[in-house]
Amino acid sequence: MELSTGVREKNLIQSRVAVAALGGGILLLLLLTRLVWLQLVETERFQTASEANRLQTLPVGPARGLIVDRNGVVLAENRPNLQLLLIPEEVPDLDQMIADVRQRIEFTDSDAERFAKNLKTRRRPRDPVVVKDELSESDAARIAVDLFQFPGLQIEARPTRYYPYGGLTAHSLGYVGRLSLDELKSVEESRYAGTETIGKLGVEKAYEDALLGQVGVERVETSARGQIMRSVDREDPIPGADIPLHMDIGLTAKLYDVLGDNRGAIVAIDPKNGGILGLASAPTYDANSFIGGISQAEYTALQVDRDTPLFNRALRGQYPPGSTIKPMLGLVGLHYGAVSWKTEISDRGFFQLSGNDHKYRDWKKWGHGRVNMDKAVIESCDTYFYEMAVRLGIDQMSEGMQHFGFGRRQGRDIQGDLPGILPSREWKRAARNQPWYLGETVISGIGQGFWVTTPLQLAAATTAMARRGNFIEPHFSVLEDVDAGAPVPLGESMDWERMIDAMEDVLHGERGTARGAARGLNYRIAGKTGTAQVISIGQEDEYDAAELEERLRDHALFVGFAPADSPSIVVALIIENGGSGGSTAAPVARKIFDYWLLERNEGSRPPNTNYVAKINQRVLEPKHADSN
Repeated sequence: MELSTGVREKNLIQSRVAVAALGGGILLLLLLTRLVWLQLVETERFQTASEANRLQTLPVGPARGLIVDRNGVVLAENRPNLQLLLIPEEVPDLDQMIADVRQRIEFTDSDAERFAKNLKTRRRPRDPVVVKDELSESDAARIAVDLFQFPGLQIEARPTRYYPYGGLTAHSLGYVGRLSLDELKSVEESRYAGTETIGKLGVEKAYEDALLGQVGVERVETSARGQIMRSVDREDPIPGADIPLHMDIGLTAKLYDVLGDNRGAIVAIDPKNGGILGLASAPTYDANSFIGGISQAEYTALQVDRDTPLFNRALRGQYPPGSTIKPMLGLVGLHYGAVSWKTEISDRGFFQLSGNDHKYRDWKKWGHGRVNMDKAVIESCDTYFYEMAVRLGIDQMSEGMQHFGFGRRQGRDIQGDLPGILPSREWKRAARNQPWYLGETVISGIGQGFWVTTPLQLAAATTAMARRGNFIEPHFSVLEDVDAGAPVPLGESMDWERMIDAMEDVLHGERGTARGAARGLNYRIAGKTGTAQVISIGQEDEYDAAELEERLRDHALFVGFAPADSPSIVVALIIENGGSGGSTAAPVARKIFDYWLLERNEGSRPPNTNYVAKINQRVLEPKHADSN
């Protein structure tokens, strides 16, 4: 019995061993079959997958194109910027990481605010986030020594936009800033794969497509943790195109210089081609502050400043043109037969509509006596233009003045300018759902009432005068020099020449309103002064600037060009609350003409850096931080 039982157990064990051996053999056969399949049949697929895990394709951002002035002086450039970057997915404790960074380098609350904003607007996972811009070499060295302790942290030199002339070019060039979430939805994402910025305003925005360039790619080998080990190959990006402008930075600096501490704007145009030679809006701001992301405190300070440095007065400031439009309006009146050069009126210092006792007063209390068109322009006789406006009517007035560019936006590469208001029946009905009244026609005749223009519009209209009846769109870049302009279908050639003669006598005649500004000139200026009311004065009251709060005083305006017979520069300027155009604005214009015609050197070197720094310091300094 015992022997029989032992045999059975031995047989059972042998059976089990045999089954196990068979099962093991089958499994080994399956494993070998699978190994052969993977090695021989699917080699290519897994090799590709392995390479994809080991290699990554990264976008390489192109260098943004430069912006240069008419003499090749660089106005917007790219300079190396050491940045501290972080890949959040590789950081176990983000707060601790930032705390460690604070212990090693200067890291302000503004830096922390920018980092938090950058983190929120990150486009894709594993995109590096800027922790701090503009690392000093010493700070970079402190971080670099311990970089191995901080996974996900890296230092990289990236080109960053820089504006060498600071506030002097902010209102013309604009600036670049970080792409917002809304902008990301509207741009072609692949084109912006290698950059975080986009043109926000001005020339930077107008020529964004050309300035941006074409993104490149770099294939890099990475470790198992995703860290870059080495570069495998690279397709270089194509830099953005350079944009040459008509602007002259020396003239632009002069514009800000002559504005002094005043609030105001100046636009200078080359009448030969409509190119903008210079643009100033004071006060201004430093566009460099916006490139890496401006802090909330800095932005709030700019917003609450009563002098509104962020507001582009040259393109968006809408002011009554006052008497500056009288030469243009005179040509309209002549064209439609409302008056002739021989038409005379008797000016007693006021105008009245038939059957109405309201007096529309002239700036000269006792009047100008017998006045014809020439005298009306030279002495800026309001009463003459009141009378002419009524004879002309608002419909013809509006129809004629639109040929000078009033009531519409200007330029092909100008961003953000406003159209102003060229008053008409249709405009008032659409804007206010009200009828037009004859009294409104009267005050429109001297550029008041509903009529508002921008300094850019005034410069464009004056350029049409300088071109003897040919309107050309103002523009910044020489790339836009493809337009010969459009004839202004008003009057005869002799009418334009005679009107320009009258504008010359505004400065050079014995009774011209700007005769004081032209003393000692060895060249001739054609121009027109203007004084625009900010508040209405009662019919029996007299204007007394000394009795008014400064911001309620009249604006001072001037438009003109020189030399009068062969113009090389057109200027339109406004000094807010500056008073009389003849005594305040015209002398400022004289300094600009003197600089352009007598003082500068053709193809001149960049303006002196100390001179630029001094002007920037003045125009960038907040003067009225109280928002009330």
